[in-house]
Amino acid sequence: MPADNLPEAQSRLIDDEPSQSVKVSVLSSEKLASRRRWRHLSDKTAKVSIAVGGISVIVAILLIFAYLFYEVVPLFAGATVEEAASYDLQDSSASLHLAIEEQSEMAMRLGDDGVARFFDLESGENAATIAVKVPSGATITSFALDSEQSGLFALGLNTGEAVVARYAYDTRFAQLDNRRILTPKIDYPFGEIPYTLAVDKPLASIALRTSGENMMLAATARGGELSLLKASKQTSLFAAFDLGGGAEFEIEERRLSGMTLGGEQLFIDGDRFWLFVIDDEGLARLLSLRTAFTAPNPQFEVQALLTAGRANPTDISFLLGGISLLVGDDQGAISQWFLTKRDDTVALEKIRSFQDSASPVVSLSPEQRRKSFVSVDAQGVVSLFNTTARRQAFTGQLAVDGACALAISPRGDALLIESGRGQMALWAVENKHPEVSWSALWSRVWYEGYSEPDFIWQSSAATNEFEPKYSLVPLSFGTLKAAFYAMLLAAPLAICGAIFTGYFMAPMMRRKVKPLIELMEALPTVVLGFLAGLWLAPFVENNLLGIFSVLVILPLSILLMSFFWVQLPSELRHRIPDGWEAGILIPVIVVFTALSFAIAAPLEALFFGGDMRFYLTNELGINYDQRNAMVVGFAMGFAVIPTIFSIAEDAIFTVPKHLTYGSLALGATPWQSLYRVVLPTASPGIFSALMIGMGRAVGETMIVLMATGNTPIMDINIFEGMRTLAANIAVEIPESEVDSTHYRILFLAALVLFMFTFMFNTVAEVIRQRLRDKYSTI
Repeated sequence: MPADNLPEAQSRLIDDEPSQSVKVSVLSSEKLASRRRWRHLSDKTAKVSIAVGGISVIVAILLIFAYLFYEVVPLFAGATVEEAASYDLQDSSASLHLAIEEQSEMAMRLGDDGVARFFDLESGENAATIAVKVPSGATITSFALDSEQSGLFALGLNTGEAVVARYAYDTRFAQLDNRRILTPKIDYPFGEIPYTLAVDKPLASIALRTSGENMMLAATARGGELSLLKASKQTSLFAAFDLGGGAEFEIEERRLSGMTLGGEQLFIDGDRFWLFVIDDEGLARLLSLRTAFTAPNPQFEVQALLTAGRANPTDISFLLGGISLLVGDDQGAISQWFLTKRDDTVALEKIRSFQDSASPVVSLSPEQRRKSFVSVDAQGVVSLFNTTARRQAFTGQLAVDGACALAISPRGDALLIESGRGQMALWAVENKHPEVSWSALWSRVWYEGYSEPDFIWQSSAATNEFEPKYSLVPLSFGTLKAAFYAMLLAAPLAICGAIFTGYFMAPMMRRKVKPLIELMEALPTVVLGFLAGLWLAPFVENNLLGIFSVLVILPLSILLMSFFWVQLPSELRHRIPDGWEAGILIPVIVVFTALSFAIAAPLEALFFGGDMRFYLTNELGINYDQRNAMVVGFAMGFAVIPTIFSIAEDAIFTVPKHLTYGSLALGATPWQSLYRVVLPTASPGIFSALMIGMGRAVGETMIVLMATGNTPIMDINIFEGMRTLAANIAVEIPESEVDSTHYRILFLAALVLFMFTFMFNTVAEVIRQRLRDKYSTI
């Protein structure tokens, strides 16, 4: 280059004389000072920028954690109860039932005189007084409630008859101010005519259960005779056209004279399958209602003692849904019972217990939308419980004059307590998340309808009676399972590929192979998940033995080819330059992969009866789902390999060459140098690559969502699917109500996922630092 074209600071005079003296121009002091200032400013700017960037990352992580924590904390807050009003209804009758209207504007009190009094919930002002249509001269001897949701109830009379009625409200809105106006009423969905269950004998106890337009009654007369009655509404064709037709009832009765009962209480479960007969000492006997109307001599099939020691039941009520029976006794204990089935044997089992106080339980009132209930004891102590979470959300002295009845609003935001006769106290309740406890999230829970406790995630269903199941264990297990099978495929391939590429491969080949593998990381995971779910999963299912043949035959064929290669004469082997030997494996891989699929069909016919999947399921008892962990392992492994490979290869390739050359100069073979020098030096980077890949696999969403059945099961079986924390959040967060229990639990799942990745990264950093300190002296 001519000297005139060189920069001024680097211009040189080159003489043709032998001395070839060189003259270098010197910067002026002013320019030198300016350059120093600029360099100092650049260094300071870079230092501040790097510091701000690092601190910003830490702050962002802390803000994410803080926001997740902010959304999760309310889950574990207890309930608050505040007094809202108190008043006297001036009613001398004994209370049979208390109920609160849907929006906590009005309440109803049914007395033992058959009069339903509707009143304003906040002021106690009378809104309506309606008497149930009871035959003249008859008195009420027993009472039964269908459920709080339906409002249906039955009154047993001294004439042996029963009246079935319902309290309800007609709603309209004022035209001027759009104000909601309630009109209370008592109607008779199953007719106004009383049902005869005994002839001229008072009904000592009665039970009622309805389902749509079907009703079932059970009652015992004073003599102990048990009577059953079924009524189904039959609507004529003319009723639909208003041509004078009407509703008729098909009635079926059965009087079981062979069953003589005493003063037992009667209850019918929500499915109308069982009649519970419970005596004063807590002995429960169950009669199957499916055969009671047809069997010639029906007998009790199940029995259990519902109280412990000398305790006697004081109040019994069904929980929401009519499956679980709540039993309160005179020792202050409350227990939950429901039917379980094991080996064709039905048993009434005690599921869990709640100790309210040492004072007798006076009344139990279940919530109408959650598996929760309220209890009050003889000393006026009121407690709020949730059965699934086995959690006591609140307990406190709310009634001082001896409570006799209580009701909780349908939304669970108001509590009405009656002390004495007509003395009412209204309490405002805030109990947003009673279904959540650490045991419900991380321990086995015995759910209704299950034969034993289990880990289950099922956040929603079609009915209000559904018991939400919020165990995070299946989701955490699925997350680790997916990551495990992904790493099982990705880690060996990526690390071994990185070792060969960074240490053995020719530089020219490396410059082509490494970018190609890193390009795999640019593929969107949604595309990988789409291909895995729609193409790979059916392919694996139809070629299951071929896949396993490839996994066995291909490594053996590569080892065999390598053995033959080293046996060849050196003159022949040296024709292929060092680092290009991997190229000869390409035809080997293609041929033996095709061979593996070709021999799969004969082997499948020989050993597995022609269908390996059928053999696994029916002969070995191993379930096979089309979208399973193996498919996820292939797809997610494909996504994780570039991450692990790139970091590990850089760590191996950047090992100082003088270490390798020194080892070789001392007589070590390339493999010995790799094992003794290169891998220990690169081990911090390799371990970091594995942990980053693990973190990527744990947090993966779309591949798991599309390539598995997304079923939250706990089974390590590679042929079954799973549901991960990330996939669960992606599926359910758009449908969850903001600030609901489900919504906040999804944020808790996100916090758990955050802690998983934080833990993996922290452990990786600690181990990486130790490895670096250990091998830094090599």
